Amino acid sequence: MPVEIERKFLVTHDGWRKPEPGQRYRQGYLCKGEVTVRVRRVGPRGFLTIKGGGNGRVRPEFEYEIPVVEAEELFKLCHGRLIEKVRHEVLHAGMVWHVDEFVGENAGLILAEVELSHPGQPVVLPDWVGEEVTSDGRYRNSRLADAPQGDGRSRLPRGNRPPRAERSGSAPAFAAFTRVLANVVGIMARLTGQDGAGGAPAPGRWKDAREDDGTP
Repeated sequence: MPVEIERKFLVTHDGWRKPEPGQRYRQGYLCKGEVTVRVRRVGPRGFLTIKGGGNGRVRPEFEYEIPVVEAEELFKLCHGRLIEKVRHEVLHAGMVWHVDEFVGENAGLILAEVELSHPGQPVVLPDWVGEEVTSDGRYRNSRLADAPQGDGRSRLPRGNRPPRAERSGSAPAFAAFTRVLANVVGIMARLTGQDGAGGAPAPGRWKDAREDDGTP
């Protein structure tokens, strides 16, 4: 069964930076708690992700690709701020690091994550990472939506900053929500052991994600 094991660090300087602009991400949360429901846009693609609490580091995860138009509408129903960031892939010592440069309310915050094949895998740390925050709940994306950790000074070139999201509700937002609500309710019921109907959720991708910090 696939697992995901990551370590997360604060980035201390721009030694990682490349000329390429990186990939824009935007995400928000319809539900946070034991079960987390996340809406994410990555470039021209939209995703709906439901994660359960699991036991220890192992967390069940359902992820569905949804029309990007629906993702944009669902953002208007999310609780708290939207998370906006630009993700860069940086190769160091044979491993791919994901460097997330946050904008908006978390401007100035830069986090680096590296995915491991097993918990004891040795990692050669680049000189541009500092304190490890793998287990620091303040740096979970769902927490950053409520309690930003940036200093307000984005280092992104102005032309590469994602536009601010519109957050007002609308009829299309509720229409989009109802199109995915059945899947969300079914999956949440199964993850919390409350599936009284006994029905299976609509087909999707199941992952058993093992995360050191429980990051949604």
